Amino acid sequence: MKHQTFFKAALCCSLVILNILSAQARAQSRRGGLYGDWQIKYQAGERQMDAIISFSRDSEGNRTGQWISSMRLSELNDLKYEDGQLSFSRVSRGRDGQSTTSKFTGTIQDGKLTGTIYSDRGEYEVEGKPSPRIPRAVGSWEMKLKMGEREFTSMLIVNVDEEGRLTGQWKSQRGESEITDLQYERGKLTFKRKSTYQDRERESIFEGTIQEDTLSGVIKSERGEITAEGKQVGGSLIGTWILESTSERGTRRQRLRVNPDMSALYGAIPVKKVNLEGDRMDFKIVLEFGDQSFEMSFEGSVADSKLTGELTSSRGSQKIKGTKVIRTFRRRSAT
Repeated sequence: MKHQTFFKAALCCSLVILNILSAQARAQSRRGGLYGDWQIKYQAGERQMDAIISFSRDSEGNRTGQWISSMRLSELNDLKYEDGQLSFSRVSRGRDGQSTTSKFTGTIQDGKLTGTIYSDRGEYEVEGKPSPRIPRAVGSWEMKLKMGEREFTSMLIVNVDEEGRLTGQWKSQRGESEITDLQYERGKLTFKRKSTYQDRERESIFEGTIQEDTLSGVIKSERGEITAEGKQVGGSLIGTWILESTSERGTRRQRLRVNPDMSALYGAIPVKKVNLEGDRMDFKIVLEFGDQSFEMSFEGSVADSKLTGELTSSRGSQKIKGTKVIRTFRRRSAT
């Protein structure tokens, strides 16, 4: 009897541990295993194709996904992800309007996405990795400092290197200042700044919070505290845009993602620099098909989270309308 009691207790304990580990694995999967952009590659015949698979949640908290190529954006259907197992289907349309349904099954393990695409055109092996995320603090911030009734304007420039380390510069009418210990985490930005004025060196500490395109904080030094308010240069354009172009072949959707450093992705095509002056913006991309390449240029304007413009190439031009993606999440009921 004692042996049976011990065995039952051990078995019960093992089941509890397995349930805990399973719950932890599911929680880890929910936290960071899926969401965000994945850069993928697959071989279609003799051509290597690049695309982006983007996973997020809608306003109701449901999983959503998009397949983003150099040509268009398409929604993922029947999206399932559990314990590292991923599957979905999507409908793609050809130049003549014909539609093709493909299915994907694969896994996400150790920061890698692998699997197979099945369609009427054959099977394609897919490999992917997470796209690097540029910290929200990166970019140029126009800072206004208040000392009593006096106001000064400076520029804070934050960069990120290949290792993910942040560096910064502080520029004002008095020249450039050295910035050290620059840290950004969960909306909080801190750094130390050394400045020299009339042969005197002073050290101060900045502590602030970033919300969307604003930076609010204080500068602390031996002379007291100074209120600092910043506005991100290009903040109206930075973010994700869903674009629509209409032609005789119908409406085509595409994604434009503008990074804090004003680099961007038009679909899966890198954009070195997006130029913004006032409400006018422009950029150029190069689209490659085998041995051929086509340069395309976009010129447009931004106002009230709307983008309008024209995309031009040697093959003609097309009107573009875009809407900025503003994510709002509704809390799920506890019941």
